[in-house]
Amino acid sequence: MQKWNWMLLVIFLLVVIAGVAAGVYFLTWSPDCEIWDGPSEVQITTIPLADPLDRRTAEISGMDWYGDYLILLPQYFNFAVGRVIYAIPKADLLGYLADPTGASLEAIRIPVDDEQLEESLRSFEGYESIAFSGDQVFLTVETSARRQMQGYLVSGEIASDMSEIVLDESSLHPIDLPLQLFNSTDEAMLVAGDQVFTFFEANGIGVNPNPVAQVFDLNRSPTGTMPFPNIEYRVTDATRLDAQNNFWVANQFSFGTLGMRPNQDSLAQTFGEGCTHAHAFSTVERLVEMHYDPQAGFSLTGTPPIQLQLDGDLKFRNWEAIARLDDLGFLIATDKYPGTVLAFVPYP
Repeated sequence: MQKWNWMLLVIFLLVVIAGVAAGVYFLTWSPDCEIWDGPSEVQITTIPLADPLDRRTAEISGMDWYGDYLILLPQYFNFAVGRVIYAIPKADLLGYLADPTGASLEAIRIPVDDEQLEESLRSFEGYESIAFSGDQVFLTVETSARRQMQGYLVSGEIASDMSEIVLDESSLHPIDLPLQLFNSTDEAMLVAGDQVFTFFEANGIGVNPNPVAQVFDLNRSPTGTMPFPNIEYRVTDATRLDAQNNFWVANQFSFGTLGMRPNQDSLAQTFGEGCTHAHAFSTVERLVEMHYDPQAGFSLTGTPPIQLQLDGDLKFRNWEAIARLDDLGFLIATDKYPGTVLAFVPYP
């Protein structure tokens, strides 16, 4: 009996040592990518933010442009001072990219009147995406009352001088979900003409075989659905349409969403993986281009994904927001993992 106890102890210690070694590797790995002959990856440029947006609790969950101002949507408006949404002038962003030695960017605070709305929702889990049509603003909301996930679309108005945003409680409309999946609702949104489209977070073929976009008019009335492509991992935000009706989505995977791991990643099979992605066990960080056709719905364009150079496998960056920056590239932002990060991604 004593012999077996010793053997079990040895096996336990070996498992612990192997686990620690694996953890150290995933936290510190640095694959040699200089001789990599596969697809290239893009290195991000971090844009420093001043307080309070530099706090981890900012939890940026969406972005869009209002004129020449980048609007950053915190998941909870009252995480810092008052109930506010934040704006950064495009000129400041371009100025920092031209001279990355500059100071952290200060954000303009836009007060938001939404307290009655939040109080009316049970198990409120925050705002997930934002889009503008003129002075009209649309947001998606996530709740989880009685362990049942539910998304909503709500709208309001922004003052032309950005002095205030007022959300209309009566505009709240539930968004149909294709399935019940923990912590998953419609996290991305697109406004095209007189229609608003919301996109469910999980659209992998093994999780959501027949994904669709939910369609609303500008009065928040649902008008049906449109086909949406199977795309593995999470879809967390979308840019605006360009002149060809194309747009990009933030697409990612991490330890926190292991239930979305596919048997096969069709995009990786078609286009290959960048060096750090090929060496990663549980992290995907990429931007994927899509096309909108008013009759046929949404589809992948066939453009290779923009793969971001990873910063380690367990040090994933939870990219929850994306906006196009002119013809230069993209601005992306994280939720609270590993902290609040605003970054620029150049076109490859």
